[in-house]
Amino acid sequence: MITLDNLTLFKNIYREGKKWGRCVEAINNLPNLKPGICHSIGDSLTYRLQEGASPATSLFEGQRRYFDVHYYLEGTETVEWAAKSELCVEQPYDDTTDREWLAGEVRERQKVGNGQVVIFENDEGYRFVGDGPVRKLIIKVTVEGGYFKNK
Repeated sequence: MITLDNLTLFKNIYREGKKWGRCVEAINNLPNLKPGICHSIGDSLTYRLQEGASPATSLFEGQRRYFDVHYYLEGTETVEWAAKSELCVEQPYDDTTDREWLAGEVRERQKVGNGQVVIFENDEGYRFVGDGPVRKLIIKVTVEGGYFKNK
């Protein structure tokens, strides 16, 4: 999990590449978004505005073809994560949802929110504790054709 303290830092680090430009395009479209309605830009990303507490689950969620970028507009919440290699598959990968559900021990826990940008990588499973209402933009970005600059 990569946590950036603000949007400016995200824009400075991830400024090269079409998919990163499309992330910024999605963020710039915030004034036009209504909660729960999915939008897409090309075939490289989808995005939606979430309002309310993230659902708490006992299982970790993992993806393969997309990774998540969460831009927190209001509120804070706790996220837990662990390396997929340390978790056990509870529900196998479903290609139609790009999800697998995993069980195991929490490796890290962090409180995130208010202006931060969080990137959930594909080699980790994550889950939310559901401890507070948030308003955030969730962007699902294809893993193809890109990289993480701090790795």
